[in-house]
Amino acid sequence: MSYIQSLDNIPVWGLFIIATGLFSIGAELGFRAGKFTHERQEKDQNPIVGTILGASLGLLAFFLAFTFNMAGSRYDARKKLVLDEANAIETTYLRAQLLPKPYRTEFKDLLRKYVNVRAQVPKADFELLRQVIAESEELQNLLWSKVVTMIEKSNYSRPTTLFINSLNQVFNLHDKRVNASLRNRIPISIFATLYFVGFLAMAMMGYQAGLTRNRNPIASFVLILTFSIVLTLITDLERPRQEIFSVSQQIMVDLKNKINRIP
Repeated sequence: MSYIQSLDNIPVWGLFIIATGLFSIGAELGFRAGKFTHERQEKDQNPIVGTILGASLGLLAFFLAFTFNMAGSRYDARKKLVLDEANAIETTYLRAQLLPKPYRTEFKDLLRKYVNVRAQVPKADFELLRQVIAESEELQNLLWSKVVTMIEKSNYSRPTTLFINSLNQVFNLHDKRVNASLRNRIPISIFATLYFVGFLAMAMMGYQAGLTRNRNPIASFVLILTFSIVLTLITDLERPRQEIFSVSQQIMVDLKNKINRIP
């Protein structure tokens, strides 16, 4: 299954250049259209243009803020799930010590392998990300087959119940992390709309400048840069392969080191 969206393969500097170029083209086209209109009318007949420009920029700012909130909430959820998964794996590992032999050793060895896989940081490579998911699910199947064998051959005690509940929680959190990072994405149509609304707003800004023949290139370019930076940050914040923002795996790495130190 492909988890990649259209913008995921574009580096963050490429996104910034695309947004800046698109908005600059919009402003330039709007300026030329406004200048053309100004030369063909005897006097200013478009007092409403300023109102429309303010509404356009306000709508763009609102849309950016709304999308930033969506991306930020998903980013916070991904960070929390890393902590929850690390805690669940540690609890499961500790409860594995309550199991009878030889299952105790078998489960501890498998959980060591599992946390070693989960501690990898595949943010820069989607192929590695798929590999980590596949290895995790393979170890989950192996762990569950061991659970079935243990239940069939030993008594169903309370420590066994606690261990199985913890193991189920580990599996559930893996699925939640995959869903939060790769499936629960902001639709590409929203980003396309953002770019389109930004283009129209910059075109309207240029159009007013052309009508009034009062253009300030520095101020216009600063505004274009501002919206481009915010849009680039939102795009990078939302996608799983982040270059500016990243969900730290350090707590999982610490757990890996902690478990590997236990005899």
